[in-house]
Amino acid sequence: MIDKTKISNVVIEDIDMKDCPDFCDANITSADVTEGDVTRELTDKELDEINEDGEYILEEVHKFLY
Repeated sequence: MIDKTKISNVVIEDIDMKDCPDFCDANITSADVTEGDVTRELTDKELDEINEDGEYILEEVHKFLY
């Protein structure tokens, strides 16, 4: 399980303003995670995991837009 508080540099695609406020088509295509003193890019499997969390994606979309 990824600690979402340690995720940074989130890149989101498929933000459709016509889908506001749900943004159900948006997805995270890349992000970094900091583990101790090391920051690395999330793997495809980890991206799949965080993309399953609709609340987290919506939160990140709102950060990006507002």
